[in-house]
Amino acid sequence: MAGNVALAAVMGVASVFAGTATAEATATAEATATAAATATAAATATAETAIRAGADAKADPAAKVGAGSEPGAAAEAASAVKARTAGTAGAAGVGGGLPGLVAYVRDGDIYVSQGVGEKRLTTGGGHARPRWSPDGKQLAYLKDGRLWAMRADGGAARQLSTRSAAGPSWSPDGKWLAFASLSCTGGPGVYRIAVGSAATKAAAPQATAPEPATPKKEPSRTATPEKKTPEKRTPGTATAGKKAPGATAAGEGVSGSGAPEVLFPRDCRGEELPDDVAAPVGRKAPAPLNERLANDDAVAWSPDGKRLAFRGGDCESIYDACLTVGTLADGAEKTVAAYGGGSLQNRGFAVVPSWRADGAKLSWTAYEEGETKAEDRPVHLVEYDTVSGKKRILGSAMDRELAYVDASRAVITSQNAGRSWVTVLGLANGARTLFHSGSQPSVQPVRR
Repeated sequence: MAGNVALAAVMGVASVFAGTATAEATATAEATATAAATATAAATATAETAIRAGADAKADPAAKVGAGSEPGAAAEAASAVKARTAGTAGAAGVGGGLPGLVAYVRDGDIYVSQGVGEKRLTTGGGHARPRWSPDGKQLAYLKDGRLWAMRADGGAARQLSTRSAAGPSWSPDGKWLAFASLSCTGGPGVYRIAVGSAATKAAAPQATAPEPATPKKEPSRTATPEKKTPEKRTPGTATAGKKAPGATAAGEGVSGSGAPEVLFPRDCRGEELPDDVAAPVGRKAPAPLNERLANDDAVAWSPDGKRLAFRGGDCESIYDACLTVGTLADGAEKTVAAYGGGSLQNRGFAVVPSWRADGAKLSWTAYEEGETKAEDRPVHLVEYDTVSGKKRILGSAMDRELAYVDASRAVITSQNAGRSWVTVLGLANGARTLFHSGSQPSVQPVRR
C-alpha cells in the first residue's frame, strides 16, 4: 500500500503543493514579557477552538497554490492588493523586522522579499518548495518535479538531478541536499546529493528589501486496523535495470553533483538505485488541498546534521500515514505522528516538517479526522518539543507550511480574501501580519 501511494506521489510531485481560501483575521499585538506564559496558553486554546470550529468548512477547489497552480498577481482583487500593502507595511510590528529575505511561491514562480517590495526570481511556472542554503547564498527548489539550485539573486540556475524529487533540505554545512524519491522497497525514500560548486562563486545579495518588481485510500472510522508489511529485498541482491550504488548513471546526477545516495530506509543503503518514473507530461489541474498535502514528501534536515524528518518510513508498516525522524548515523527511525492502523481509529497526515534553528522544536502541517466529528481538525500546524515529546497547535485553521524566523516568530501560509498568503506569526500569542500573497515560505539564514 505504501509503495503504491509513494509512486503516485512521485508521479504527481509537481502538483502536490496546495492552498485554499477563507478570510484571516489579524490577531492582537505582542504580549509583554511578563505575560508570556499566559499569552502562550491563551494562543494555544484559541488555535484549538478555531481549528475545531472550522472542521466542517470545505476547501475551495478553485483556490490554487504552488507548482504553477496559484493565481498570479494580475488576478488579485483590489481588496487583496490593499491588504498586501497594509500587511507588508506592518510586518515589522510582529516582534521587529525580518532579519533576512523570505522566498515563496506565487503562480508557480519563486519570489523573494523582506518587506513591501519583492523580486521575482523565476518565470514560466512549475517551480515549488524553495529552500535557502545555510549561508543564505543559494536556493534549492523543484522545477517540474526535479531538483534544481540557483544563486540567491536568481542567477546560475542548474539542475542537480534528473530523478523525481520532493521538497529538498540542505545539510547544515551546505554540502548536501536531501530530498524524497522512490526507494528500493517501492515505498518513499530519502536521498542526499552533493551540491555542485557552480552557484557558490557569486556572493549573495544584501539582506535588504529588493525593489518592487492521488491520496492514499483511507480506512473507514470503524475499520479493523491491519498491520501491513512493506516489500523488501535482501541486501546485496541485484535487480535488472537498476543503477549501482555510487555510480553516476547518465543523467542521474548533473552539474557536478554526482549520483544520489540512499539515506532512508536503512535497508536500502548499499542497494542499487531503483528505476525512476518518467517526468509528467504537461501540468495537470491541482487536486483539492488535502489530497495535495497528503502526498507532499518534503523533508527537513536537523540543525545539528544528525537527523532528518520525513513523511512515511518504517512506521507505514503499521500506520496508514505517519511522520518520522530518522538518525543518519545508524538509520534508526522514530515515529512522531501517526494516523490510522495499529490501535488508532483516526485518519489524516503530517507533512512538510520544519526545524527551529536550535533543534528544540519541530513543526509540521497536519490534518486529522477523529473517531467522532468533535475530534476532527482541518489543516493546521503542530509544534513538537523534541525533548519532552509534547505537542501544541499553532495558529488558526488552514494555516500550514511553517518556517521559523527565530524562537518567537515564524512565517506560514495562511488564507486571506480568497487567496493563500505568506504571513508572519507570533509564536507566543498568535499575533499575525500579512506579508505577501503566496505560499511555501522559506526564511533566509543570516550569519552574525
